[in-house]
Amino acid sequence: MQPSHNVEARNNVTIHGSGDKVIMLAHGFGCDQKMWRHLLPYLDKQYKVILFDYVGCGYSDYSAYNKQRYSILKGYAQDVLDICEELSLEDIIFVGHSVSSMIGMHAAIQSPHIFSKLVMICPSPCFLNFPPEYEGGFDKEDLEELINLMDKNYVGWANYLAPLVMGQDSDAALTQELETSFCSTDPKFAKPFAKATFFADDRAMLSKLTLPTLIVQSKHDNLASTAVGEYMNQIIPSSQLKVVDAHGHCLHMTNPAIVSSIVREFVS
Repeated sequence: MQPSHNVEARNNVTIHGSGDKVIMLAHGFGCDQKMWRHLLPYLDKQYKVILFDYVGCGYSDYSAYNKQRYSILKGYAQDVLDICEELSLEDIIFVGHSVSSMIGMHAAIQSPHIFSKLVMICPSPCFLNFPPEYEGGFDKEDLEELINLMDKNYVGWANYLAPLVMGQDSDAALTQELETSFCSTDPKFAKPFAKATFFADDRAMLSKLTLPTLIVQSKHDNLASTAVGEYMNQIIPSSQLKVVDAHGHCLHMTNPAIVSSIVREFVS
């Protein structure tokens, strides 16, 4: 592990706005903190907003990458906790997109005193199908094929995944931005993160999350269905579910005004 004084540089931490309440925005797989620029203007007038890149993503310090640590979601959760410790943060509102919802859950269960509330944007505790009791959306063979495509044709993998994630009806520029983000991430770092994301099964942890939690689900999401959001809402003790009538898995990019309104109402 890197010395604590390197954490801000290691994770390319940036601080925006001001306010008594602190919001930390955590990006999803294949992305970096730039993806929050659509939502940030709705929040930084009222809150102090912390942005960062996980190690292996964006402008993080790639020399700090540890393959064993970042092969599981707990390794990424430790990045979150390291940043909070370095900045002496407490009672923060954690907003995670996609897999970062689960990363935030890991961090909150490990150190609940650091967080006051959790917001999960398009989360899924498990992308795998376990019929008949759980439909995560994907058969294991399909996900294995998707991961293998990263080795065979990385650009082709990005070309396939970006429109699937963003949603077919989304702005072409946003889909292109996501595809470019996928392509700009070195497969050496992207593949372990992909495997940690798509093969994780955190369903058993949901009941351990005691903090007030807001689940924001997209009505038409190829990766995480509304049924997944309903499943999570039933199990997380202090949760509420908001379904946005929209397409795609990146509501913070496609519908930032709606998402910001929902978030502000929850954290006020």
